Amino acid sequence: MNPGPLARLCVVLSLLFALAGCAVNPVTGKKQLSLISESEELALGAEQYTPTQQTQGGQFYIDPELTVYVREVGMKMAQVSDRPDLPYDFVVLNNSVPNAWALPGGKIAINRGLLVKLEDEAQLASVLGHEIVHAAARHSVQRMQQGMLISAGMAGIGIAVSDNEWASLIMGGAAVGAQLALARYSQGDELESDAYGIEYMKAAGYDPQAAVELQEIFLQLSEGRESNWLSGLFASHPPSARRVEANQQLVQKLGGGGYRGRDVYQRRIAKIRQLQPAYDAHDKAMKLASEGDYDAALASVNQAIKAEPREAMFYALRGRIYKAQDQAEKARADFDKAVSLYPEMFEYQLYNGLNELQLNNLTKAREHLERANQVVPTSIAYLRLGDISRQQGRRDEAVQYYAAAAEAGGDVGEEARRKLAAMTN
Repeated sequence: MNPGPLARLCVVLSLLFALAGCAVNPVTGKKQLSLISESEELALGAEQYTPTQQTQGGQFYIDPELTVYVREVGMKMAQVSDRPDLPYDFVVLNNSVPNAWALPGGKIAINRGLLVKLEDEAQLASVLGHEIVHAAARHSVQRMQQGMLISAGMAGIGIAVSDNEWASLIMGGAAVGAQLALARYSQGDELESDAYGIEYMKAAGYDPQAAVELQEIFLQLSEGRESNWLSGLFASHPPSARRVEANQQLVQKLGGGGYRGRDVYQRRIAKIRQLQPAYDAHDKAMKLASEGDYDAALASVNQAIKAEPREAMFYALRGRIYKAQDQAEKARADFDKAVSLYPEMFEYQLYNGLNELQLNNLTKAREHLERANQVVPTSIAYLRLGDISRQQGRRDEAVQYYAAAAEAGGDVGEEARRKLAAMTN
């Protein structure tokens, strides 16, 4: 007789605990369960870094010097951390939501939308130091291990993607990274990252009072905000009066004073401050489009394009609006423009491929969808690649694509399973 699910789970858990070791946290010095080795930790961060960036808006390429500056500040903080030898990297993402995140191995991102909320370099150092602690103390890895224990014996993450024109895309290949980047930290992890981040600030020569100010800013910003806005920084890093008080007590203990860098910071972020009205117009256009007001959305996104014609994001949105209006030829021009400006961005390749398929240009559609899947695999791309292969008489290839898409839930997975069954029965 086969053992039941509970018995199998117990066996898997027993094996995990038998194989696991007790490791010492490199930041706190405390002993903790270790199911994931350091080499696996580094590999995971490296593997998920690019896909996770792309699911969060992609790199802010309009001002590359801004990323250089953020990396300089980040490395200054990383060098005084408890794990200075991690392969740290820091990137600015093209996202209006005030957020920052860390993947295992020191892969750290900060959104354009958070940088414009800060006042000086010391506050930036506070954000980056906080994320460095999350990486150095293996907080993401610990959360992964908890998930492994909870879901032991279950299948891995499937590919879930929405085929809705305006819904967010949830990527299969980037699902692990996105979950790690955006999942909520425990209160203990947050207080720990605050405390050690303040110590790193002091060691790097920054005024640790900036960490107190930062929490005060976050607490003010979080009041009265809509729930969708809170899905960014405050969902994964919830602010509280307790954190403000704890930070202030530690600063008083360590002593305040140090570098602030307001002038240099304001110079470095001048470009994103200048472009903020354009990104506001884009975000307004996205909201209007989601409500079905396409004419007003077009007017708003055209303002954004006029203000910054080098921004691929703006053309991609206008292309999506044209596509929703059944103007596929106009959409093609905008999707081509978005791809030409930022060819590495999977999302623009994906939109372009789906539009070319609608125009019955199978060769070009295949090319764009394959390029999109090389960076971030999505079930909708697999499904449509299956359709293309079937139309081109590549039966075995179509079966493989449909099988991949069938792992997803929702309408996409259901359609893939139906088409797969029709081909294999």
